[in-house]
Amino acid sequence: MKAYNPLFLNNKKAKFVYGSLRKCTSGDDPVAERKRDEQITIRTIQDLFNDWYQDLEKRLKHPNIPKRVFERDVAPSIGHLTLDSVTPMDVRAIVRKVASSGRPTIANDALMYLKQLFNHAIKLGLLTYNPASAFNLNDAGGIEKSRDRALNLDEIRLVFQVFRNNSDSFTRDNYLACALLLALGVRKTELTEAQWSEFDLENEQWELPGERSKSGVGIVIPLPPQTMAWLEELKIRACGSPYVFPSRRSSKRPHMGKDTLNRAIAKLFGHEPGNNKPQPVNRMGEITEFTVHDLRRTCRSLLAAAGVPGHVAERCLNHKLKGVEGIYDRHDYFDERKEALAKVAELVEPAISGAPKAGSEDDGQIARA
Repeated sequence: MKAYNPLFLNNKKAKFVYGSLRKCTSGDDPVAERKRDEQITIRTIQDLFNDWYQDLEKRLKHPNIPKRVFERDVAPSIGHLTLDSVTPMDVRAIVRKVASSGRPTIANDALMYLKQLFNHAIKLGLLTYNPASAFNLNDAGGIEKSRDRALNLDEIRLVFQVFRNNSDSFTRDNYLACALLLALGVRKTELTEAQWSEFDLENEQWELPGERSKSGVGIVIPLPPQTMAWLEELKIRACGSPYVFPSRRSSKRPHMGKDTLNRAIAKLFGHEPGNNKPQPVNRMGEITEFTVHDLRRTCRSLLAAAGVPGHVAERCLNHKLKGVEGIYDRHDYFDERKEALAKVAELVEPAISGAPKAGSEDDGQIARA
């Protein structure tokens, strides 16, 4: 073997050559060790999440949900830290911050994902303990209560009146989104991330693709006549965007954000996220608080009040039918759903359009909330 003269090698190469010679004489394989070192790239929490996320994409139907929580609520605090530098105090600070912003459910989700994330590190032999393991729901958003909030027709009328009276902060896009959610009973992101290519306005129907449906099953949604004017207005407001609700701010997302409606409604109730941030005035008065998802539940309640059979109402919400009926009944009930949604739209349209309630003062003469 030809001897190497270190004078002809730079320091880095010389160290590798002579280091390799020493390891060979001791029985080690320097090439294999070098390859192993190159594979160890998980040093920060962000690196750990990137590795964990690959597994989530394979086994979860909606891996974007934990990704969204990590990017928004976890990464800004600890994403840059090395694995062994994260402490239970860091975990507590994250879940407390999320809970204090008025998002208890997300706080619970953040804690759950942190536990799973650090368990992934333990599985890979990168950590020996989980800094999130000792925490429970009481340390985050608390035990979640089953929600049953649904608005009655009088509340719907008052709520949309408040929306109109505060149009400077509650935008027209927000207003029409809430109107459509109430009349169609679809999920929030199914609507706010919709593209015009899914709509056949001439035939008054919306083809929601399965990849954007929480159930994973696509459905053709009949559009009641009352909703057509709202959609035509949105078409004009979109200014050529492929999205029904295009982003109105510079954002990575081309459509309305996932929290836009939640924040807009919460603000009218006097809640705005942010530590030490002055809270706005409660514009909703004595109206019991509700969330965006409660509009979907309200639609289901109105379907029942209108005498729509349960199986048709469930298909209106794109729920899978249960039991034997769900297995054998493949009928889509399009005509029945069309009639059912038309009944709901007829009930809520006066409140949305601002028509005064029969026997009441004109809407314009009612005191602002």
